[in-house]
Amino acid sequence: MNLFNSALGKNITFVRPAYFIISGFSGIINNKYYYVFLCFVYIVSVLGNTVVIVVIYLDHNLRTPKYVAVFNLAFVDLLGSSALVPKLLDIFLFNHRYISYNNCLTFLFFSFTFLSMQVFNLVALSYDRLIAIMHPLHYQVKVTHGFMLSLIASFWLLAIIAILVAVGLLTRLSFCRSIVINSYFCDHGQIYRLACNDNTPSYILAKFLIALFFMFPLLFIVLSYVCIGYALSKVATSQERYKAFKTCTAHLSLVTIHFIPLLVTFTMSSGIHPNTRIINLSLASVFPPMLNPIIYVLQTQEIKVTVKKLFKVKS
Repeated sequence: MNLFNSALGKNITFVRPAYFIISGFSGIINNKYYYVFLCFVYIVSVLGNTVVIVVIYLDHNLRTPKYVAVFNLAFVDLLGSSALVPKLLDIFLFNHRYISYNNCLTFLFFSFTFLSMQVFNLVALSYDRLIAIMHPLHYQVKVTHGFMLSLIASFWLLAIIAILVAVGLLTRLSFCRSIVINSYFCDHGQIYRLACNDNTPSYILAKFLIALFFMFPLLFIVLSYVCIGYALSKVATSQERYKAFKTCTAHLSLVTIHFIPLLVTFTMSSGIHPNTRIINLSLASVFPPMLNPIIYVLQTQEIKVTVKKLFKVKS
């Protein structure tokens, strides 16, 4: 109990800085071009996800449980990019690296909440594909609108509560040494390491959040595709197997582009160079929201048909 009393005690005076400093890249000349590139990625992301949201909203044929998850994914991508990239541009392009204590924690909360929901949406879509292929005759019974909405709502609640707890523990830390955050945004791990009092609760929670928002979702997705592969191996003809697997290609593409940069970062851990870590994590944060709508428009037949209809009507 002493461990948590030191972090949650009521009679302790905490030293909170007026501001933090976001360091960004170190030793890289003309690194502003990278942030200009992120600005381009952000513009494409906003346009693409807006198109997906509008298409699903306008076409009543896309009001299925699967597209409830796709709609939420596009919505989260839009909000997540808007919470992260404009602030990055303000910090590094306009040299506003000083960020107030409260604004930094707010920045952290929204960034991590939306990043967590991106992963949980991939889990929801993975479950959708698992039931659709393994139990096609019972799909409409097991995966209903109500179930998908409840699943996504529970993911939102879980993400918000977990990140609120993380932010709450940060407010119980004292910062009496460095206030320079060695990252490209208000990164939870980089902040609690700056504390000069006991940061063990935040350290334990950080490990739990990695498991909750990264390891468990990835494990579930991998196991779901193992089951899908086993189910497809029982299908009689190769043409039927290909047709069934084709419905998973869009989701598999999203999983690949989202998890590979994170796998590199977490596998190499402390051995990774800070600049490499910033590039990996920033690309994992902004590239999936840009590529998700492109992949779904190009690889999902229903959305392609709807987009063509809308363009014909407009013409």
